[in-house]
Amino acid sequence: MGKRLGQHFLKDPSILDRIVEGLEPELHDIVLEVGTGEADLTQRLAQRVNEVNTIETDPLLLQQLKSRDFKDNINIVAGDALKIDWHEVIHSRPFKVIGNIPYYITSPLIEKALIAPRPSVIVFLMQAEVADRLVAVPGSKTFGSISVGVRSVANVEKLFEVKPGAFVVPPKVDSAVVRFTPLETPWVSEGERKDFRTFVNSLFSRRRKQIRGIIRDVSKKSTMVAETALNKVGIDHAARPETLGIPQFVELFRELRRVD
Repeated sequence: MGKRLGQHFLKDPSILDRIVEGLEPELHDIVLEVGTGEADLTQRLAQRVNEVNTIETDPLLLQQLKSRDFKDNINIVAGDALKIDWHEVIHSRPFKVIGNIPYYITSPLIEKALIAPRPSVIVFLMQAEVADRLVAVPGSKTFGSISVGVRSVANVEKLFEVKPGAFVVPPKVDSAVVRFTPLETPWVSEGERKDFRTFVNSLFSRRRKQIRGIIRDVSKKSTMVAETALNKVGIDHAARPETLGIPQFVELFRELRRVD
């Protein structure tokens, strides 16, 4: 069952407690959990917050969960976390998100969690390699499109790593717990996010090239237009995408949109 859906059940009590602490739980909190699993994290959360709404898609797990006696503040929701409307589940109230998420849908789940109106805090247990990319600094080999896209709307912290032995059905790689705190004023608006993500992905798909040539290729604009845009935002024509900071990506994106 675990391997079929990419599930790795975390069982180490001390790590489960540290994940809950990473959410900075308060008694009045409404929490949405992605992936109930065997409810180890769910039950710890229920002792610390007002309400836990936990989504599970595995029919065998759901059958087992329904036979158990949980606290009244736990609401088990059957369905696919990528398809369910989270705001409908929590009745459009302020909320926090947590989950030991399947590695193969990490990026889509992060993207969904960061759609406005955003939760106040998100804590996900994920593959350590992805966590490293999320927190990578400009100029490093791991800095890429996911680093820019996510951090244009949220602060990201890698809290700690988790070794495979902490899981039942151990994964083949190390994991890490990551906390996302949505920015009060994101670098890009909700209306810009899709086009900005496409723009950033295009730049990093040619990361070995100089920024002037990349802009010319992806925007289909002349060299003169590309150079003018770079000059206006103060970017070296010979720079490569991984050397730019997030504000520079945003400024360049908006400048090129302005001359469309």
